[in-house]
Amino acid sequence: MARRFVDLSIYLENDVISDPQPFGPKITYLDHESSAPQLLQFFPGLKKDDLPDGAAWAVEKVELITHNGTHLDAPYHFHPTMNKGERAITIDEVPLEWCFQPAVKLDFRHFPDGYVASAQDVEEELRRIKHPLKPLEIVVVNTRAGSRYGHDDYVNAGCGMGCEATLYLLERGVRLTGTDAWSWDAPFVYTAEKYRETRNPALIWEGHKAGREIGYCHLEKLHNLEALPSEGFTLCCFPHKIRGASAGWTRAVAIFES
Repeated sequence: MARRFVDLSIYLENDVISDPQPFGPKITYLDHESSAPQLLQFFPGLKKDDLPDGAAWAVEKVELITHNGTHLDAPYHFHPTMNKGERAITIDEVPLEWCFQPAVKLDFRHFPDGYVASAQDVEEELRRIKHPLKPLEIVVVNTRAGSRYGHDDYVNAGCGMGCEATLYLLERGVRLTGTDAWSWDAPFVYTAEKYRETRNPALIWEGHKAGREIGYCHLEKLHNLEALPSEGFTLCCFPHKIRGASAGWTRAVAIFES
């Protein structure tokens, strides 16, 4: 049996706008030359010239928040409670079985930036691809944002998933979802405009807040979803184990068996 892997993760890198300022990652690179003082301090009397080719080690200092790069959000990120009053679980408490399951892709690239997908949109897309949802399947959403990674408008690109769309999935047993956009919800710039017009706070972060009703996780800043079919693959996205945290970085990968 042959196995094929498709990388669904973005890079952690300095020079691409993958988060609003000032929340982006910062990576300081030390190469084999500049790291020599670090190595020499462990071995008194050792000189740089004593090292093979005068080379020490390569090491990087990385300054991150847990929501940089491709990451998995825990229910605790969305709200203090989940499942209508239970304590929301943190990333180190997320069931591992949620993170390794057959997956389905919804193609929402045709929706404009700022659009809020509804339950009807989800239902129609599932009908189009002829896929009946099964409990614990992972559902990923391919938005226009995927094509904008590496461009300055990435953070404000793509559609979002509304509360009713999210609950449509959760009520059918889905516990882990994902998007190639910066956020599971619509970009804040569009929600802010709607809030100015309506003064309705229920519009703010509505997809995330669905976790108050049914606890779930979602992946944000996925990449390369356009390379996937609608179904027929397994998604692996185990998060980094950070005690008590709201999210954890992950190398999300689609796995195909043939």
